[in-house]
Amino acid sequence: MPANESQNIISTVANYGKRLFSFIRGRVNTDEDAEDILQDVWYQLSNQPEAGAIEQMSGWLYRVARNKITDKYRKQKDVLIEDLSFEGEDGEINFREILLAESFSPEEESLKKLFWDQLFLALEELPENQRYVFVQNELEDRTFQELADETGENIKTLISRKGYAVKHLRSRLQNLYQEFINY
Repeated sequence: MPANESQNIISTVANYGKRLFSFIRGRVNTDEDAEDILQDVWYQLSNQPEAGAIEQMSGWLYRVARNKITDKYRKQKDVLIEDLSFEGEDGEINFREILLAESFSPEEESLKKLFWDQLFLALEELPENQRYVFVQNELEDRTFQELADETGENIKTLISRKGYAVKHLRSRLQNLYQEFINY
């Protein structure tokens, strides 16, 4: 890479780095994801044979960033109920452990029943299509392929719906979860 192109890239990183990071960070879940995507954008810029010929650098950078964000969500793995976990004092515990745990005392049984009741109330708050995918995949152990064949929906659409359901349930049940682990 010629010295002037290298200097142009360094200048571009300095001029757009913070704003581009903020743009990306507002569209992904973690700082780490945003940093990874930003690094991919800079990598793509450094591999452009005619980087100096890009007329609208900001437009090009933001378009590449949007495409990288989209790619990340397309590649996102299935969201499972195991992903509904929180860090407790004894390490990570997830909802499945609570919901399927064997109860030994009336208090534990009562808490487990309360948790199940709250889960079903939280599920009722979801749009029907999100609730259906979550219940069928997690509670009925049906695969996304089976659901796609049944509904005619794209598998990625079903995965996305389940992801929204998991985010809602995680947020809705967090306080109850904290009570459960502090019991």
